[in-house]
This record gives sequence, structure tokens and C-alpha cells, in this order.
Amino acid sequence: MRLPLLALLARGPAHGYELKQDLEQLLGSAYPQPNVGQIYVTLGRLEKAGLIEGEEVEQSSRPNKKIYYLTDTGREALHAWYQETADEPRVRDEFFMKLALAPTTGLADQIALINRQRRQYLNTMRNLSKLAAAEDRDNRISQLLIEGAMLHLQADLDWLERCQEELEELE
Repeated sequence: MRLPLLALLARGPAHGYELKQDLEQLLGSAYPQPNVGQIYVTLGRLEKAGLIEGEEVEQSSRPNKKIYYLTDTGREALHAWYQETADEPRVRDEFFMKLALAPTTGLADQIALINRQRRQYLNTMRNLSKLAAAEDRDNRISQLLIEGAMLHLQADLDWLERCQEELEELE
């Protein structure tokens, strides 16, 4: 959450609730939205780290609010983030660990594990399809997020099929 908040502040000063609304508007309901308390805790940490600065602004009919600004250090951290590539291979997959250990423990059948996981992926795929249909069609970012999740699920389903074929050959 740290770097996305910095990215939102790169366009200009804002307070925490504005940042939450901006995230919700940008990503739609497909992305798990942080609560406003989480936003403010993260902003406090960013300020302590010197990546942003906060300034109290008086309001006549409401409590004061704190507006946050990106610092030069924050802008540098943001530039570095944009230069990094996302390298997250799923080598440490909890489901695969269950699948690999099932014969050793004798507590689970590998094919039953695959079938249960397949049902879960298919249910998730259905839910994402409903979400895509309900989401604002003009919000291309949200639609792309949903599409990416569905493509990952399809790859996971294909992989489960491959696992099942391989295990059935071993029998």
C-alpha cells in the first residue's frame, strides 16, 4: 500500500480519505480496498520515513484535516519502484506443497485435493465474471485487473489438469 499511496500523491497533495476514494475509483470493486484506518497508518509510516510531509489544514465547520505532500525522497522511491520488475514466481505454492506431501502423510488423496482446488478456482472464476459484468465498463483499469485475475485462474486450472494427468500416469 505504501508505494501506491506515493504514486497518488505524485499528482498532488491529498488527505487520507481522498486517497482511499481515488484508489476505489481507479481500481473498482475488483481490488480489495483498504479501510481508511489502514490508509492513515500507512501515511504515518511514510511521513516518519521522510517520503511524505503532512500539514494540518484548519476547517471552519469540521475537525482539522492533514494534507500530505510527496517529498523529493518519496519521488525518488517512486521512480525506483517504477524501474523494478515484478518477479514473483509461484514456486512456493501452498497447494502444491499439500499435493506433494499428501502421499507421505496418508491424510489426503492427491486427486481429491486437485478436484477440490479446481472447484475453488471455478467458483472464483464465476465470481470474477459476475464482478466484471457489474463493474463499470468505462473503468478499463478495473476491467484489466479482473481480466488478469481470470487469466491467472485459467492458467492455474490448466496446471491442475497437468498435475492430474501426471499423477494418473504414475498409478
